[in-house]
Amino acid sequence: MHGYEMIQEIAERSGGAWKPSPGSVYPTLQLLEDEGLIASESEGGKKLFALTEAGTEAAAEGPEAPWEDAGRGVDWETVNEIRQAGFGLMEAFGQVWKTGSAEQRQKALAVVNEARKKLYLILADED
Repeated sequence: MHGYEMIQEIAERSGGAWKPSPGSVYPTLQLLEDEGLIASESEGGKKLFALTEAGTEAAAEGPEAPWEDAGRGVDWETVNEIRQAGFGLMEAFGQVWKTGSAEQRQKALAVVNEARKKLYLILADED
């Protein structure tokens, strides 16, 4: 697989808890290739990586996959509820911003700013 596919795979396997950046993945892939644990080949303008025999042995001896730790103990149902609420809020805000009048836009902005303040007040245990 190529680097971008690996990033997506790690994000999927961790349930979205861990999505490494290209800036950490590609140097790591180069290091693994330099150590002979993976090999690469170009295909269609993309660099594809695969474990070598030494890499397969090292993976079998190594620690548990880090994405398993990243997702352990996470309440995924609550995480999904939070995501949906956030996406819903931004979708509604975007709709007002695209189609609303200048006055409606300012009202929407005030609502979002007020919601942000109220969320911080929750942490401060204030009403």
